[in-house]
Amino acid sequence: MATAIRGIELSKSFQHFQVLQSVSIEIASGECYALFGPNGAGKTTLLRIFATLHRPSAGRFEIMGFDGNRERAKIRAAIFLIGHGSYLYDDLSVKENIQFAIGIRGWNPTDLEIKKALDQVGIGRFSKLRSRYLSAGMKKRLSIAKALLVRPKVLIMDEAYAALDELGVAMVNEFIRNFTKEGGTVLMSSHDRAKTAEVAHRVGVLNRSVLNEMSVEEMSAADAIF
Repeated sequence: MATAIRGIELSKSFQHFQVLQSVSIEIASGECYALFGPNGAGKTTLLRIFATLHRPSAGRFEIMGFDGNRERAKIRAAIFLIGHGSYLYDDLSVKENIQFAIGIRGWNPTDLEIKKALDQVGIGRFSKLRSRYLSAGMKKRLSIAKALLVRPKVLIMDEAYAALDELGVAMVNEFIRNFTKEGGTVLMSSHDRAKTAEVAHRVGVLNRSVLNEMSVEEMSAADAIF
């Protein structure tokens, strides 16, 4: 299969602190790659490099064949990031936040398309509610609704299950399964091995700024992975 994400000898330092050291990774289209590691291991930094929010101190990367240094705008059009922040405007309604976020990508979804996406993630009845009143879990569901509408080639998820209840986790995993079956690529970080094992095709463990790969079976069977 074609390569969707490629990182070659990526390193990143903040002042004198090295977060990543010569990390190389390759993820094919249609794969879900799960990233594990202790707090501070560099998972978020690596994801933000691929999302073009950080520049690597050394090394290079490609997303869908686009160069991470020279073709950042093309990469941003091909990806969607679900990060720690909600990136919502508190005084806009749920529906208005979707219209704004997707509108700046050059597309205006119809009311029916928005309703379908919100219903699919379980927050359709809150479409007129100002986002300041949403719980953390509802904000995460809203981010998934945006991804459903954007339909990116690559989805980057930082702490994919954070703030979600059991139904929310099941919804996210169903979304990931359908997304990868249709050829989309997921790069996600997680601390939940059991839930991640339901959808991941491959696993990487970041520790002490170095990435080591293992199979999903090895990850599930291990007493501890970091």
